[in-house]
Amino acid sequence: MTTGNRLRVAVIIGSVRKGRIGPSVAKWFAAQAAEHEGFDVDLVDLADYDLPAMLTDDPAPEVRAALSEFTPRLASADAFVVVTPEYNHSYPASLKCAIDWHFTEWQAKPIGFVSYGGLSGGTRAVEHLRQVFAELHAVTVRETVGFSGPWGRFTEDGTLTDPAEANVAAKTLLDQLAWWGDALKQSRERVPYRA
Repeated sequence: MTTGNRLRVAVIIGSVRKGRIGPSVAKWFAAQAAEHEGFDVDLVDLADYDLPAMLTDDPAPEVRAALSEFTPRLASADAFVVVTPEYNHSYPASLKCAIDWHFTEWQAKPIGFVSYGGLSGGTRAVEHLRQVFAELHAVTVRETVGFSGPWGRFTEDGTLTDPAEANVAAKTLLDQLAWWGDALKQSRERVPYRA
């Protein structure tokens, strides 16, 4: 829940792949967001929800059960940060499924990105996601945090071994996310958004 003027940010772990480093990256970022004066953090792991690629108006009972837990977490968020790897020059299918099962939950809310991968640090995944979220009437913030070659840079509990530069980038992203989150929340409360 939002506390006072703080915004609820859902930090979404986009990879469900075995051996993934996403949870460590996300824990580091969630800790940065928790220290920021503007946010209450909800860490959401897509591996906890089995959402199929096949969309239907009549989902199976197990899919309905997953959505009944997952969807309210998105709906109650004032802002999002997507933590994504770059797979084959784009983002994971698990993330696309989670995005596509929803529509209004993303609307008129800001989205930031933390990416990781090879030399590009996941930037191609982020650029693809910007196009998708624009179609969903979300606002993506300009600044991102990217990690090229993140393996070995994070401990399992999300401690970054050389945090100085990344912490500055995270604060910049969070400052922008807080500004947009506050502006869009006030606007949604004043006039409901209609796509």
